[in-house]
Amino acid sequence: MTEAFEAGPGEISFRLEKVRENIRAACLRAGRDPESVTLVAVSKTKPMAAIREAYGAGVRHFGENYVQELMGKLRDPELPAGEDPIRWHMIGHLQKNKVKYLAGQVSMIHSVDSVDLAAQIEKDAARREWTAEILLEVNTGGEETKFGFAPEEILEAARKISVFPHLLLRGLMTSAPYTENGETNRPYFRTLRCLAEQLAREGLIAPGRDGKASPELSMGMSCDYETAVEEGATLVRVGTDIFGARDYGLKA
Repeated sequence: MTEAFEAGPGEISFRLEKVRENIRAACLRAGRDPESVTLVAVSKTKPMAAIREAYGAGVRHFGENYVQELMGKLRDPELPAGEDPIRWHMIGHLQKNKVKYLAGQVSMIHSVDSVDLAAQIEKDAARREWTAEILLEVNTGGEETKFGFAPEEILEAARKISVFPHLLLRGLMTSAPYTENGETNRPYFRTLRCLAEQLAREGLIAPGRDGKASPELSMGMSCDYETAVEEGATLVRVGTDIFGARDYGLKA
């Protein structure tokens, strides 16, 4: 993990390459293809200039935590557009009354933490004739301050949610405890992988664009993404190590 910093012009590209090198090295240690890992740059509270620099350096997947902030960025005239647009990921806690704004705007919702929320996404997706790709959030660390299903709840929840016709259950997500040493979070990542494998065996994971029903695992942040990759992460959510420290006074 790197120390917090405020990335200046040109530095984002440099930091991105370091993150990519770390992902490649972790894949090599685990005997994995680096192409099997998608880097989601967490751009919450960051200005469009930072997003444009990351986009120019090859990033296409960006993660946002707050619906209002994401809607503002979607309206920004500086938003990169064209034939290769940004794929937005909703990674923060999602309130049911905000779901309607996401229909057709995000590539994936990582943070589905209740059957009721999934039902609301189904309702709004049906209204907009949209199929939503979702992940179920699991509180693998049992932290009271975090959302998500308990590990022992995930199978029954997946059975209920997988039948919704406008939802594609693609896998699981977790936010492991903050740590100074990523190795300490290995058990949580391993738990998530085992749960996802169980869902796949039960036939509860929807096939991806490649036609395969291999589960997506959204796990790993700036403090522990290398360990997460070693344990099978297919989506890593990295913000600080790319963009620098955040000013949460900008939260929308």
